[in-house]
Amino acid sequence: MPNPHVPSELPARHVEALKLFSERVHAIRPDQWDAPTPCTEWSVRDLVAHLVGEQLWVVPLVSEHRTMAEVGDAFDGDVLGDDPVAAWDDAAAGARAAFAEKGALDRVVHLSYGQTPATAYCAQMITDLTVHAWDLSRGIGADESLPETLVRFALGEVGPNAGALAGSGLFAQAVPTPQDADAQTRLLALTGRRA
Repeated sequence: MPNPHVPSELPARHVEALKLFSERVHAIRPDQWDAPTPCTEWSVRDLVAHLVGEQLWVVPLVSEHRTMAEVGDAFDGDVLGDDPVAAWDDAAAGARAAFAEKGALDRVVHLSYGQTPATAYCAQMITDLTVHAWDLSRGIGADESLPETLVRFALGEVGPNAGALAGSGLFAQAVPTPQDADAQTRLLALTGRRA
């Protein structure tokens, strides 16, 4: 399995993951924003708000070289406003541009748990977008199949760290899968989801 932190692969996977999640956001019907998702405490709107918030952090951390402490509570509260789809589009465009900047992946970013290579941060964002695209798909009744390239990438990111991820609270406890389960089923299971 390829190393998920190979810089040459990251820009393409990041754009692909943003595109996937964008397609799902644009498929949300007006009556679906309060629908439940596999993230048991989040509605569709809550899930999209989480991902918008994640994208909003990229610009100050990657482009502006700021720390989380310096950014403070800038992205607390309602990040979606009256037009959640436009909020997503704007945040996604900013994140895409930040990671695409010349030298962006050579930087170090200051996250809550310390200094982190931008490559690792980008890989985390790709994985988060991929898994949550499935959550959103299930929440709105859209196609739940994920691109093989993103599944393979996210498995490379999650697989070696599955135990630590469950303990971190980022994902639910892994669920068992049959030995012959396909890659997407294994990825979802490692992040506490039943396909």
